[in-house]
Amino acid sequence: MCDDLVPSFGCRHDRVIPESMGQAVLIDNKPEISLSVVVPVYQSMDVLPELVGQVRGALAGSKYRDDFELVLVNDCSPDQSWATIQRLAREHGCVRGLSLRKNVGQHNATMAGIRHARGAIIVVMDDDLQHPPSAIPDLARSIEAGHDVCYTRYRGREHAAWKLWGSWLNDRAADIILKKPRGLYLSSFKAMNREIAQAITRYDGPFTYIDGLILATTDSIISIDVDHHARWSGEGHYGLRKSLSLWLRMATGSSVYLLRVATVSGFALAILSLLVIVVVVIERLTHPELSPGWASLIAALLLIGGLQMIFLGLLGEYIGRIYIRINRASQFNIAQATFPAGEDRADTDWNGRRPEH
Repeated sequence: MCDDLVPSFGCRHDRVIPESMGQAVLIDNKPEISLSVVVPVYQSMDVLPELVGQVRGALAGSKYRDDFELVLVNDCSPDQSWATIQRLAREHGCVRGLSLRKNVGQHNATMAGIRHARGAIIVVMDDDLQHPPSAIPDLARSIEAGHDVCYTRYRGREHAAWKLWGSWLNDRAADIILKKPRGLYLSSFKAMNREIAQAITRYDGPFTYIDGLILATTDSIISIDVDHHARWSGEGHYGLRKSLSLWLRMATGSSVYLLRVATVSGFALAILSLLVIVVVVIERLTHPELSPGWASLIAALLLIGGLQMIFLGLLGEYIGRIYIRINRASQFNIAQATFPAGEDRADTDWNGRRPEH
């Protein structure tokens, strides 16, 4: 099977393995190559050949020309993305593919790719070519300069107005909840060194928020400016529901800040209630002729009741995540790959779980 693949730019020569593969061999985490580019893939069969071509072109004139890999992770896409990845892996030795059994979302799929990347530097980018591959060498140079992580800032973002507003709101929330450095934009187009990749992949739970893991691991972070292009084809897959889900994952999966807000709000309401009781008693003693204010009483009860339901739901969200985490729900589950078990640097099994010792 190995003879079927055509090496490209001197990249690693991999093989296609059957769906029935077993557990990955646990080996050391020393980098085998200089650069890995990890791309989560969903409904992108048409853009993948262009993506591979542009990445190869961007690195052709760099020192990574013969020393990089492109890891494409099919997030259980309903189109022919996996068949396209398999074909590209046969045509280009630098392409390595993973296919997940279940759609787990962008961040979990990205973690699958990072876990099986072999590079000393790992770049993460989207599959729609809104992120310019030409910026990959600049990201890699920033990591070589000694920084742990390099994010990108977009010049002229090609997004809908509601997404721009939502991104601004999420950015402000991350400043508070994640203690993100002011002015740092948490782009999905970024690079990290292998030590950071190893650190964040110690998390093997199902509620992955990569930027929260990065911010909890290092302060050695910079950013560079890049152009932001229109999608090569199709439409974006992050609607309002998925965006809200990702925000909730950031808020509850990477911090207990909202629980502290609930606690402080409870104390504030208790103090306010005591003050209101004192005012009501004084008013009753000084003006016994005044009739009780039923409207204000009902309004107060509805306010307090609504806040209680919000805080109970918030508490339930945290408890639910703890329950699922205790039951060791998998972060991802790999069905197929274009390389055999043992030819990666993962320290987890093919379900994204770390082994129990």
